[in-house]
Amino acid sequence: MTTVSTTHHVPVADGSIEVRRRGGNGPTLVFVHYWGGSAGTWDAVVERLPEDRDTLRFDQRGWGLSRALPGPYGLDELADDLIGIVKGLGLRTFVLVGHSMGGKVSLLAAARRPPGLAGVALLAPAPPEPAAGVTAEYRDSLSHAYDSARSVGQALDHVLTATPLAGAVRSAVVRDSLNSDEAARLEWPLRGIATDVTDAARTVEAPVLVLAGERDQVEPPDVLRRCLLPSVPHARFEIVPAGGHLLPLEAPAEVAAALEDFTGGLGR
Repeated sequence: MTTVSTTHHVPVADGSIEVRRRGGNGPTLVFVHYWGGSAGTWDAVVERLPEDRDTLRFDQRGWGLSRALPGPYGLDELADDLIGIVKGLGLRTFVLVGHSMGGKVSLLAAARRPPGLAGVALLAPAPPEPAAGVTAEYRDSLSHAYDSARSVGQALDHVLTATPLAGAVRSAVVRDSLNSDEAARLEWPLRGIATDVTDAARTVEAPVLVLAGERDQVEPPDVLRRCLLPSVPHARFEIVPAGGHLLPLEAPAEVAAALEDFTGGLGR
């Protein structure tokens, strides 16, 4: 029997966030998208998970269906929203699954040790300690990556992916990248990416899985080894062969398999 998806509107500061839920078998996978992503970023991963796996997807504050939510759009506010969703839906056991910017948000949320947290899976995560290359000049350049459909396309072709995305997927990524409040779009490159959260990351005690794309130009494996693993020394580190930065879109089958393997040993 096909599992029915449901929609929930969860109260957060100054409004609510629409959450898409599918399945019922825990621990619940709570997906947190990257800068420029959306709930739809995770569709191909969810489709490859067992139908009864409980999953949550949502657009972060300032993006997509949550575009109208007011700022601030900083990491702490995004972590507040994430904790609010977990509490609002009364999750018993859950795993935070964060991609890139969403990984940094997930680490901050995990550091608060919310009841029911069973694990954290980080996909091509922005490390808690900013890499040396995150200079003011780099951040200013990055802030223009989503200025237009053309600039998004250039980022996809030359930086974000190691293999071309299929036409419909590529179009959705371009659309998502442009569908934000301007302040939310600028918050990450101008401030969030350079914010050091190592102190918080060191307090995370839950099991952690890190998936790195072998050919990721944004967060290469060597950067994650240097800027993330020292802060989360108990993390399990795996490399996705030939993967770029957009692992949920480039390698959804590999991501789904890794998540099922990771959650298999966690408490329910």
